[in-house]
Amino acid sequence: MSQQHQKKVVVRRADRPGDLGWVVMAHGESYDQQFGWDSDFEVLVAEIVADYGAKRDPAREAAWIAELDGRRVGCTFLVAGDRPTVAKLRLLLVMPEGRGFGLGTRLVEECLSFAREAGYEQVTLWTNDVLVAARKIYQSIGFTLADEEHHRSFGHDLVGQNWTLDLHTGAAGSNS
Repeated sequence: MSQQHQKKVVVRRADRPGDLGWVVMAHGESYDQQFGWDSDFEVLVAEIVADYGAKRDPAREAAWIAELDGRRVGCTFLVAGDRPTVAKLRLLLVMPEGRGFGLGTRLVEECLSFAREAGYEQVTLWTNDVLVAARKIYQSIGFTLADEEHHRSFGHDLVGQNWTLDLHTGAAGSNS
């Protein structure tokens, strides 16, 4: 029984064979089970992952895997945005068996630390309002909601949200 309380938790770069494929599979299965999203979501994730794998700039982009007792249970990516000073946080996921260990926050913190070292000034992300646990992490770190829009995707009516964080002040967008 004491084994349950002594889980080995690791957050590492997503640089091992199988990591990228796991990200796609885990997103597809998890979002189907939790939200009933169809395979269009898995296709979107596969496109993001393939783009990262084929075109990644190692000085400006990275991905991480969270492990619990040697098993992959979470991930996130930081990729270049549309402007040189802006990065995008993408594909944050912690599987149900990995929850309660602070892995979501650790993954986001790894992204933000890397973003600062890479010289980004701002990190943005797109999510949907049904992803409550992720939104709580983003808000606790200082991201603020920039805008939201209703859309029909993945077989559901959703509210997409864009969030932003200014890395220099640690708070999102300035109104000055």
